[in-house]
Amino acid sequence: MDRLREKSDRLLGSVQLDFQRDLLREIKWDWRLISLLGARGVGKTTLLLQRMKMAHGMDRTALYATLDDIYFTDNRLADLADTFFKTGGRVLYLDEVHKYPSWAREIKNLYDTYPELRIVFTGSSIVELLKQEVDLSRRALLYELHGLSFREYLQLKAGEKYGIIDLKDLLQHHRELAAEIVKRTPPFEYFGGYLEYGYYPFFLEGEAFYKERLEQSVRLVIESDLDFIPGYDPRNARKIYQLFYILASNVPFKPNVSKLSDKIGVHRNTLVQYLHHLQRARLINTLYPAGHSISTLQKPEKIFLQNTNIAYAIAPQVDPGSLRETFLFTQLQGRHHLSLPKRGDFLIDDTVTLEVGGAGKRKSQIREVPNAYLALDGIETGEDSRIPLWLFGFCR
Repeated sequence: MDRLREKSDRLLGSVQLDFQRDLLREIKWDWRLISLLGARGVGKTTLLLQRMKMAHGMDRTALYATLDDIYFTDNRLADLADTFFKTGGRVLYLDEVHKYPSWAREIKNLYDTYPELRIVFTGSSIVELLKQEVDLSRRALLYELHGLSFREYLQLKAGEKYGIIDLKDLLQHHRELAAEIVKRTPPFEYFGGYLEYGYYPFFLEGEAFYKERLEQSVRLVIESDLDFIPGYDPRNARKIYQLFYILASNVPFKPNVSKLSDKIGVHRNTLVQYLHHLQRARLINTLYPAGHSISTLQKPEKIFLQNTNIAYAIAPQVDPGSLRETFLFTQLQGRHHLSLPKRGDFLIDDTVTLEVGGAGKRKSQIREVPNAYLALDGIETGEDSRIPLWLFGFCR
């Protein structure tokens, strides 16, 4: 445990507090068991360490440990927690829990055995708490950390801090809101950079090798992280990567499952499961028709890459129309439900229809649709139902 404490102190000493994600303030930290999930590279570890530093400083009541540490090849989490608690520890911050065998059962036992011990744990977005050998969902508060929004990226790059804009307020007052932001920060000075390399916080470590690092991260997700899905066969990694590359080359993609399964050489149901794996790993986003229930074996109507940065890193060529739709999807997910309407590109929370396009796009396709708006690229401010696309980047 001493070696883990040394690592914990070293990481705590190096973490910076100058930029903090909004989720850091939204989490109910007093809850006894908190789960923070998210894709590889979105900043889960940093958020965990920032919370620990702000709440505990360097005192001994809290400990950070990553469960893929070599320490756990010969030591049990239960034994660490027991020693930690008996020596005055009260809050465990556990990283990468999905890489530790039987993590769910041991955390459940710790929760039941030590009522005064609080546990915060992170894991990959592939983790489905309801499908573990024990059900933690009734005990844990569940949160997901997404990549940076355009609003957060502006704070890092331009030094301007903006609050989240409620979607209802954006739709009603977008002209005034956009004009106020444009006064302080010219959005198009930064928008292209965000689309290319602004979603994952590790762009701060250097933009020169960002795409190479992102491509490596995608490979690690497919070749390593998916192994932690129960029943997943790692021999299928190559086929999944083949599927992902086909999708990246054609998004937004309307899947013909029969043709895709023939091309890759897998059964239709297996292909749909692969799509589900890629969505759980936050490599793609899937869109289903409005008003339909969703099952694991149901094919999506439309597929997008999870964010525009992946398109720049993986796709053989980048399509402006695809980038626009992907951007909008990424900025609204997490706080809103998106589905595919009969007319338009997106139905938001079953009430608002959005059609995405360039500055010259007109409302002809959604003219008769109630509560419908255009999200337009290439305009700084809008008017009536014409809203700047970039402004939706302030919705989370």
